[in-house]
Amino acid sequence: MLDTIFGLPVHPLIVHATTVVVPAAAVAVLLAAVWPRFRRWAGWMPLALSVAAVVLTPLSTESGEALERHVEHSDLIETHSQLAEGLLPWVAVLAVGAAALYVVARRERKARGLDSANSAAGGSDAVPTRTHAVPRWLLVGGAVVGLVAALGTATQVVRIGHSGAQAAWGDAVSQTTPPSGGDDDGN
Repeated sequence: MLDTIFGLPVHPLIVHATTVVVPAAAVAVLLAAVWPRFRRWAGWMPLALSVAAVVLTPLSTESGEALERHVEHSDLIETHSQLAEGLLPWVAVLAVGAAALYVVARRERKARGLDSANSAAGGSDAVPTRTHAVPRWLLVGGAVVGLVAALGTATQVVRIGHSGAQAAWGDAVSQTTPPSGGDDDGN
């Protein structure tokens, strides 16, 4: 299915989107996990980025498998392929953490809105309501899952990208000679 577009492999196109969205999702979830003000401000953005990462990851893997059938087999490509297979579980957990943090952010905004309304309506005599308060287990659980998934996702993306670059460019770069006119010490 995801083989070529206009005669060129689709994999590099999809991978470029993936290499932007997945780290952006990891950073957004990481910030939402550790910075309450960012979490409330970002709202649904970390969740949307995480869902996009979940969609793009299998598309990248599938297009990579299609490309793999058209290139000469090598150990570097095999390593890259195996590492890529391990990204989907990480982004799925990232999306779960993002969903939990989204619920936390909504409840925090509601609780904050009620606190503002209560203080505006009756000053210090107003009775605070805890209907929208965030359960501690949800905050801690979402933050832990978000942190672990963000760090694991970022690490996996770096490993996949490095192995893919080695597979695509390792031989080409090592076989090129530096332009004439320079010497070994850069002068």
